[in-house]
Amino acid sequence: MSRESNEQVTPPVAKKVPVERTHHGDTVVDEYTWMADKTDPELIAYLEGQNAFVDAQTAHLKPLQDTIFGEIKARVQETDMSVPTRRGQYWYFARTEEGKAYGISARCPVRGPDDWDPPTISPDEKLPGEQVFLDANVEAEGHDFFSLGGASITEDGRWMAYGTDVVGNERYTLRFRDLETGEDLDETVADTTGGALWSRDGRYVFYQTVDDAWRPDTVWRYELGSGEPAVRVFHEPDEGFWVGMGATRSREYLFIAAGSKTTAEVYAIPTADPTAEPVSLGARVPGVEYEVDHAVIDGRDYFLFTHNGPGPDGEKCENYAVDIAPVDDPANRSTFIAHDPARRLEDVEAFADYLVLSYRAEALPKVAIADLRRIEGMPTVDDFAEVTFDQEICAAGAAGNSEWTTPRLRLAYTSFIEPAELIDLDVATGRRTLLKRQVVLGGYSPDDYEQSREWATAADGTKIPVSIVRRKGAAPRPAPTLLYGYGSYEASMDPSFSVSRLSMLDRGVVYAVAHIRGGGEMGRHWYEDGKTLRKRNTFTDFIAVARHLIDTGVTTPEHLVAEGGSAGGLLMGAVVNEAPELFHGIVAAVPFVDALNSILDPSLPLTVIEWEEWGNPLDDPEVYAYMKSYSPYENVCAVAYPAILALNSLNDTRVLHTEAAKWAAKLQDQTTGDAPILLKTEMKAGHGGVSGRYKQWEQTAFELAWILEQTGAVDGGNADVG
Repeated sequence: MSRESNEQVTPPVAKKVPVERTHHGDTVVDEYTWMADKTDPELIAYLEGQNAFVDAQTAHLKPLQDTIFGEIKARVQETDMSVPTRRGQYWYFARTEEGKAYGISARCPVRGPDDWDPPTISPDEKLPGEQVFLDANVEAEGHDFFSLGGASITEDGRWMAYGTDVVGNERYTLRFRDLETGEDLDETVADTTGGALWSRDGRYVFYQTVDDAWRPDTVWRYELGSGEPAVRVFHEPDEGFWVGMGATRSREYLFIAAGSKTTAEVYAIPTADPTAEPVSLGARVPGVEYEVDHAVIDGRDYFLFTHNGPGPDGEKCENYAVDIAPVDDPANRSTFIAHDPARRLEDVEAFADYLVLSYRAEALPKVAIADLRRIEGMPTVDDFAEVTFDQEICAAGAAGNSEWTTPRLRLAYTSFIEPAELIDLDVATGRRTLLKRQVVLGGYSPDDYEQSREWATAADGTKIPVSIVRRKGAAPRPAPTLLYGYGSYEASMDPSFSVSRLSMLDRGVVYAVAHIRGGGEMGRHWYEDGKTLRKRNTFTDFIAVARHLIDTGVTTPEHLVAEGGSAGGLLMGAVVNEAPELFHGIVAAVPFVDALNSILDPSLPLTVIEWEEWGNPLDDPEVYAYMKSYSPYENVCAVAYPAILALNSLNDTRVLHTEAAKWAAKLQDQTTGDAPILLKTEMKAGHGGVSGRYKQWEQTAFELAWILEQTGAVDGGNADVG
């Protein structure tokens, strides 16, 4: 059955209950606000009816979906293991086993203080002394959804704190396990953010809770086994700030960070004195963000501040700089690595013998190392040597380096066509050891595929980078094409390998990524030019990339599908309103499409802190008018929309279920074309969708089958590889 002749089934029609909204003298009638209550039986019936409509509209794709699921499963080494990472006196690693949906966490003792060679582990054999300390398959038994919020283990390896979520709302119950006996204590802490940190002596555990708007706002200290209530260590009353916490690699400090989208403040607690009051390392200055690490250089203790505040000349370090200060005088800061407008500094990580600088240049992530053993006195920027790779388009970064004294830096490397690699770099000698390359079964070869970088021209003349991936020798142009975009929160869409993507590439689909403004690929200004009152640049950039692909003959509107999720779903909703004629299909996953209504309501989760990303339409009439001009739900109108697949989750706490539900109802009501508007809601999942790898593969196969049909890469349920 072709993509033009799917069986027509009528979707359920949402009732209309007009509700007026008035702000800044502007009155809007919203007919679908009744969908906000996810416990409303009428809403549940409506969502289930929409799911039935999706099933009917895509039933002919089931053979293709099953084939793609089989392809993904056949390419994945289901019984596998991660590369062990050393922490303290143990090597920690994870196993996966065929037929099991979740990972299994294990460890084995190190072979001595100088044991830095990770043990070679086999799918079929246990290591000497191997201990399984957390089997997520066991924890998930009896639950439709399961998510592990993280596991933290004491320095001596005795106790583990771990969080579990069995609903999908990202509110975790913290549990405590004695790793000597394998038994959990009766003590639990409900409604935490999932992660935890231990004091150095393992006596206290630190964890976080959220406020009524589900904003992480409080850090608590709990003495395990004491029977005493937890002590509030830190509370952030400003609704525009989130709270996070972390420990330095040196294990000397616990940091508590309070941050908005534009401003930060970091507090320190010495791990040797876990009951001490947190001390601020730098007062809040509006518009200034900073992060801190602890370093020991030439025998002295320092704090390293990665920041975007003013430099020595008084000018703001837009692309960030690094300052240094003695730990006993953190206000006495001096420039360590100066601001460079061509390089966006992202992080500096300290180890006992070297420093690692992570940064972005030429729209790609890069890593450089300064070996302190080779440097007399204080290092300079010239002492940092870049770690280079053969591929021009690739991504590399420090990964899984938890030990302060490790002589080897572990790096993660990948590209669009190369499976992910883990590499140990001996900093002293420069020798690289490949620890693991992602296994892709079935004879995969990167030589069969190609990646390239092109540049589209935006409406204002800005050059927008576009990554393009295709199989060599694929069908001649124009080709079926999937264009992906995000463009918010300074998130960069870096090169990454995907097993499931091969099912598209092998059927002749071109995969393209639009590195649009609002992301961080080209530096901090790239982000600033795609937020608040410049947010429309994100949408016009994406449209420019779509037109570039069409104008250069890569594809045609009949063969072009666009995809984005969360804030990328907002992007999808905006571009399909502005240029529906450019696309044959749109995939919008947990889409932030009712942006104006959400940002107008400070009682909703995350709204207040989002004002620095989008603006505050509640108080600012200019922001209100600007957001109203692009908010997807506000701008649905009577036009012929392309086929749309909206993917929704009932228990999502980041982008509420009501956004996709309202948007789809309005689209179905307003579209003048015949292309189906589909709303698929996971009734027992959160922002990340279903849990468990097999269910996730099934969901991916469903999406890919729909995309393949809409691009014209396949004819209906035809599963053949082109």
